[in-house]
Amino acid sequence: MSRSRIRGCLTVILTIVVMMGAIVLAQPAQAMGGKLPPINQPAPDFTLPATTGEGEVSLADYRGQWVVAYFYPQDFTSGCTIEARKFQQDLPAYRQRNTQILGISADSVNSHAEFCDSEGLKFPLLADQGGAVSKAYGSWLGIRSARHTFIVDPEGILRSTFLGVNPIVHSREVLAKLDELQSTL
Repeated sequence: MSRSRIRGCLTVILTIVVMMGAIVLAQPAQAMGGKLPPINQPAPDFTLPATTGEGEVSLADYRGQWVVAYFYPQDFTSGCTIEARKFQQDLPAYRQRNTQILGISADSVNSHAEFCDSEGLKFPLLADQGGAVSKAYGSWLGIRSARHTFIVDPEGILRSTFLGVNPIVHSREVLAKLDELQSTL
């Protein structure tokens, strides 16, 4: 087979792979493991094992504070590491806004603890090993969580949703949305 024919075949294969990826990404949240919870309604409550040393953490534990619950695929991967570092870097700004950050993925508490130690994270990571919470938030991809973020107000009402985020700029986007929400509510 000639090189030009091989290149042509590879181009067709690559095009098909890219198109299939776009189709998967364009599927509604329900096809990815659950329906997104509605904005301006109570956020789905949850209790999960955490890295805080306190055993389990519930969303209800943070009534009276804003909560940023961010779902991510896997500890120690490049995008997830960047996203966690950015949230950690901006942690003082979140605290000034009376906001708690909760990272959620299907990894174990032990993996989360190692990730926190490795990256110097000072906010809890929660182990959603069965994916039940990820599914309740429309953020489940079959074996791991999708990269989605939710802002919950101090009364437990879901106020904002971010889907398919860019880890490099996401924390700043969340802070801007928090400022907007806190000035209007």
